[in-house]
Amino acid sequence: MERNDIMAQVQEVFRDELELDDLVLEDATTAEDVEEWDSLSHVQLVVALEKSFNIKFTSREILSWDNIGDLVDCISKKI
Repeated sequence: MERNDIMAQVQEVFRDELELDDLVLEDATTAEDVEEWDSLSHVQLVVALEKSFNIKFTSREILSWDNIGDLVDCISKKI
C-alpha cells in the first residue's frame, strides 16, 4: 500500500471518528491542530485505525507519534 493511500485511509478514519467531514490531515498535523482531537478521542482513533488497517499498535509506538506523519509511517511499517 502506498503512503498516499495510507494517509487517505487515516484521514477517512479521522473524519468518521471526529465527525469532521472537511478535515484535511497533513504530515505535520497534531492534536493541537484539531480541536475535537482530545485524549478520549485519541483512544477511539487508535482503536478505529487498528480495525481499519487490521493491525495492533504497542504503547511504545503510540507514545512515539509526534504528528500524523509519524502515525502514517508506523502504519506503513506494519502492513
